[in-house]
Amino acid sequence: MTLDYLAHLREDSARFVAVLRDAPGDAQVPSCPEWRTDDLLWHLGEVQHFWGVIVRDGMLDPDAYVEPVRPVGRAALLAFFEEATATLQTALAGADPSERRWTWSEDQTVGFIRRRQAHEALVHRLDAELTADLPRAAVEPALAGDGVDEALRVMFGGCPPWATMTVDASSTVRVRATDTGGSWLVRVASFTGTSPAGNVYDGEPTIEVADVDEGGDAAATVEGTAADLDCWLWGRPTIGEVERDGAEDVLAGFQEVISQGIE
Repeated sequence: MTLDYLAHLREDSARFVAVLRDAPGDAQVPSCPEWRTDDLLWHLGEVQHFWGVIVRDGMLDPDAYVEPVRPVGRAALLAFFEEATATLQTALAGADPSERRWTWSEDQTVGFIRRRQAHEALVHRLDAELTADLPRAAVEPALAGDGVDEALRVMFGGCPPWATMTVDASSTVRVRATDTGGSWLVRVASFTGTSPAGNVYDGEPTIEVADVDEGGDAAATVEGTAADLDCWLWGRPTIGEVERDGAEDVLAGFQEVISQGIE
């Protein structure tokens, strides 16, 4: 299934700003307790501004980016966000997904940025609803399932190119979306190595995700709707239960990776 990432980016960005427009500026963001409402508004605006400029200007070197100054006051923050999201959406709509751009990933394409920013907007739309004490608006199951895939493979999975990964073949976890049927076979792993900055990692927890879940037995299972799995992986509240079953040590190893959170 091909997702319309631009449509999701547009819809969730609009929902985000609409929810925050009248929210108190000093309300705490429950899912990011170090932030208040205006911090959340500034954060997503700054993120969208950065990626909008990267795509619009064809940047291959992020050092060329000039950071904006945070506006003072709600009205100025709202205006900044509206301009930033318009820049991002226009730039993404006008660029071929295969075009090369700088990203922090091995995938250096506009397509990567499209996908990442659709999910970034979704997650922070959820944050906005929590901040305004509003119920979670519907999350399209297909988008949520793609969010699970991105979280497992891109945000949590693998190891840096300068490290060596060790996979525990017996520590398998099947993550399954009960509403879409999406399924991912995850192996608990770790990596060891020294980063270019000189930081030493010895047995840092990570995961490896199979290209395709071909079925068969798994030591443990984690199940829930696609939206709840996506929320759980991002450390956001779920509506239903995310059920875990199977080998407790394997689940604990998987949880150790997830508990690191996503920056």
